[in-house]
Amino acid sequence: MTGTAGEAGAVEWLASAADDPQACRAEWESSPPGVVLLPAGRMWDVLMVGGLLGYPTLDALTGWPERPGPVLADFGSARIGFFVPPGTAARWADTGVRCAGRGTWIVAPCPGRASGGARWLIPPDGSGTLNDPVVLELAMQDAAARVGGRARGDG
Repeated sequence: MTGTAGEAGAVEWLASAADDPQACRAEWESSPPGVVLLPAGRMWDVLMVGGLLGYPTLDALTGWPERPGPVLADFGSARIGFFVPPGTAARWADTGVRCAGRGTWIVAPCPGRASGGARWLIPPDGSGTLNDPVVLELAMQDAAARVGGRARGDG
């Protein structure tokens, strides 16, 4: 895989979530869509909201002093996924936010490479930085107020 040292670190960090990191990297290289399935719940969970709330939430997050963790947009940007610490998904059950935690999988494009639809809005930095759930919740509240209180997860 070509790219910057940061992209290489991001690839290694993401691949380490797979059962077989070497097979994961090989799949990214050989797969025409450029995506793999990775298990959530080990190194991170993912909180997913509709694009109508997700993009304003991302805007709010980027206004905070800390660098946001990885943020992924699905095919067509209908849903935005925020990578958070493992175990977070269980605490967000029944909130209207879709969660990927232990026992679920996400579609992940290779950092730094165009894929068949899913794309990184904020790619992993390779260090394991994740979104702080408390800061993310505050950003979602701010975003919800700005978009007129539309449903939290259905954008």
